[in-house]
Amino acid sequence: MNYWLFKSEPDVFGIDHLAARPDATEHWDGVRNYQARNFMRQMQVGDLAFFYHSNCNPPGIVGIVEVVREAYPDHTAWDPESKYHDPASTPDTPRWFMVDVRLVRKLPRLVSLAELRDNPALAELPLVRRGNRLSVMPVPQAAWQIIEDMAGT
Repeated sequence: MNYWLFKSEPDVFGIDHLAARPDATEHWDGVRNYQARNFMRQMQVGDLAFFYHSNCNPPGIVGIVEVVREAYPDHTAWDPESKYHDPASTPDTPRWFMVDVRLVRKLPRLVSLAELRDNPALAELPLVRRGNRLSVMPVPQAAWQIIEDMAGT
């Protein structure tokens, strides 16, 4: 099993939006960064990911999701009305991919970005490195356990 982190703005698609979906499951679309896309293409059913609320005060990890469908073409790239439209991506030659995730649980408390940065054991976590703006990233197994402990799970 691998561990990941997905970032989303809570007013656009937050953990409560996911919880309200049928079976608390939804596709994770709109990723338009090649490195983040490549991470999604590595994901396997059963992998776990932290759900991170970004661009809010305070930003932080609010829950855990499970990958329930491996990467497949992101159809929003083909929709001219979508803000994620990419005319270079077609059904025959898809450029962008998405995975389906299911909510496992909300964390007992938000683990803030400030807390993550203040923990020396998480110094190598991509999320806490300055300038890292990826919306999807790997989480080392050791860091996963530390963060779960911080959340009180």
